[in-house]
Amino acid sequence: MNDNQIAIRNLLGLAMKAGKLVLGTGPTLDAIRQQKVQVVFFPNDGGKSQAKKFQDKTQFYHIQLVQDFDRDTLSQAIGANRSVFGVSDQGFSKKIKQLLIEKERN
Repeated sequence: MNDNQIAIRNLLGLAMKAGKLVLGTGPTLDAIRQQKVQVVFFPNDGGKSQAKKFQDKTQFYHIQLVQDFDRDTLSQAIGANRSVFGVSDQGFSKKIKQLLIEKERN
């Protein structure tokens, strides 16, 4: 795991403590439709049909979908047994997007 991925995990933990995450499949899909989240995390070891649903929804609403982490890593990052969630805070979302762009450059 590189430095940017570790930083993203740490940010997710802070966002969780700050109450800035929408947790679970149903609530996250609702938040995407209402455009209340800027970044959505879905595990890379999640179900194919669910992954397709999230890819389609996030693409349609121009919301970033992150599938760089597995289910266990996401659950550990937020300290809850959830692997599908969205970030509803603009500050956290902006920093996460910035770290993702840096990761792609390296």
